[in-house]
Amino acid sequence: MAMRLGLGTLRQVPVECRPRIRPGTVPAGIVHLGLGAFHRAHQAVYTEAAVAEAGGDWGIVGVAPRSTEVIGRLAEQDNLFSVTSLSNDAARTHVVGSLAGVCHAASDPMAVVALLADPAIRVVTLTVTEKAYQMDPATGRLRPDPAVAADLVGDGPPATVPGLLVRGLIARARAGAGPIALVSCDNLPSNGKRLHGLVTQALAYGGTAEALVAWVNDNVAFPGTMVDRIVPATTAETLATVERVLGVSDQAAVAAEPYQQWVIEDDFPAGRPAWERAGAVLTGDASPWERLKLRSLNGVHSAIAYLGALAGREMIAEALEIPGMSAMLRRFVAEDVAGSFTPPDGVSVVEYGDSVLERFANAAIRHRTIQVAMDGSQKLPQRVLHTLVDRRAAGASPRWGALVLAAWMRFVQGESDAGQPLPLDDPLAERIRKALADGKPTSEGVVDALFGLTEVFPAELAADSIVRELVAGWLRALERHGVEQVLRELR
Repeated sequence: MAMRLGLGTLRQVPVECRPRIRPGTVPAGIVHLGLGAFHRAHQAVYTEAAVAEAGGDWGIVGVAPRSTEVIGRLAEQDNLFSVTSLSNDAARTHVVGSLAGVCHAASDPMAVVALLADPAIRVVTLTVTEKAYQMDPATGRLRPDPAVAADLVGDGPPATVPGLLVRGLIARARAGAGPIALVSCDNLPSNGKRLHGLVTQALAYGGTAEALVAWVNDNVAFPGTMVDRIVPATTAETLATVERVLGVSDQAAVAAEPYQQWVIEDDFPAGRPAWERAGAVLTGDASPWERLKLRSLNGVHSAIAYLGALAGREMIAEALEIPGMSAMLRRFVAEDVAGSFTPPDGVSVVEYGDSVLERFANAAIRHRTIQVAMDGSQKLPQRVLHTLVDRRAAGASPRWGALVLAAWMRFVQGESDAGQPLPLDDPLAERIRKALADGKPTSEGVVDALFGLTEVFPAELAADSIVRELVAGWLRALERHGVEQVLRELR
């Protein structure tokens, strides 16, 4: 068995694969909540490159809210891990050295609170997924579950992301530790404003003293971002490939596509790494980039996932090969998405959509349709529903967006076109199942039942008869003919 990656085995790693900075020598200046594969393949890579180019005490302390597995693997490897960029004809592996430490929030939440109160920490980044924000995706209002509510009104050790953030900011204010930036890197519209809203509402929910609220208002920034890189789940094949390249075993390895992008609003009251030296785009307003990615990439991703899963395709690249799929997605982007928002200057939404399809066709990125399809109730508003709302406001009939929504409605019923079971991995799974069980067993009945989920569907969309008719028509076609025939016969 090969030796494990670590400080003691770095000399065995090919020179071209070694970290760009000396691991363990860069003091921590960033705390990251959500130590999953995406962070390791994205923000950690950018930060290492920024420190390599411009220096700075910007090591990252990675916090895993729940999983102990990733913490254990990284700790055994002196916080080192590798990222392998995969394309159809090549692979490149690089060991990343930007992690200065790791922490497990569930077993030691007060250690996380102490980190957030540490004056050396000046930036907190988050990749905790949409559902961890505990906010209504349709309205942006805080909807705390019992665990979050207990964190916000009680004085026990916090167990949730909102609880950790609020408790940490209160401790920081009391310690006089100085300003800080909280940076959401999750796929949420106006994610900086959404995180600001979460913190503001959470402080109010907990009855926080006015002086502490005033400190947060004066000292905490919430820059918005857009992040983009496809990072599939690590597999045994990933680990084997990395071991062949590095000559050592890396049990914390991640794989990703070669493409990466990070757009960041430049609002950091206590400084930041020189991320622009690593290729990030620093801007005064990330919202056009957010909408471009959420609607043109994430919306297309969800469309492929639901249609592909219904058609029995395991991987996104395989689903994209269904006859008619690419043509339908191009029409979705050109006829629905492109007219729903104003893109960044100089960017063509249609050309961006074409580049997205090229990326999704990368068969080396084994991204499972079921993985992309999970948490649909949290993802649909920003990925698809906002496109429908904006197109209807302009007087258009968003035909292709309605097809994507119909595919989700068929998917959540739990059975593929071939009669195989489909999992409903969603925080609203029970609400969805109950709505379907209480509704009429017809296409129109399903549409009525699911549009009744006010946590998901904006009121103006739920009341829109044009959208309802479009969705019901597509759902009826999918039920009668299946995905492949529907796509093949599109006009």
